[in-house]
Amino acid sequence: MDDDRARELLASERLRTERLLADVTEEREADRTAANQEGDMFDSAEPLTEQGTDDSIVAELQSRLDAIDRAEERLAAGTYGRSVRSGVAIPDDRLEADPAAELTVEEAQADS
Repeated sequence: MDDDRARELLASERLRTERLLADVTEEREADRTAANQEGDMFDSAEPLTEQGTDDSIVAELQSRLDAIDRAEERLAAGTYGRSVRSGVAIPDDRLEADPAAELTVEEAQADS
């Protein structure tokens, strides 16, 4: 894959992920603020469930940003587009779908 195209894909993926993270964080804060307001009682388990879900989503999005960071480091080092495990080239179609891909499809499937 062309380095300029890789940079474009990674920048787009970073922006998308950062927006999602900001949205989830904003919603999480709004939910916690609402839960602390005086008023009618409600199911106290619901905010805890939502908080756990939100925390899980935030962790996944942060993990995605970490993967994008690693991909950008590989791009700078000249190893972008190669499996971090085997060094085998990752097909452009896979990188188009997931610009932060670290493994070939076969390697990723073997891990699952």
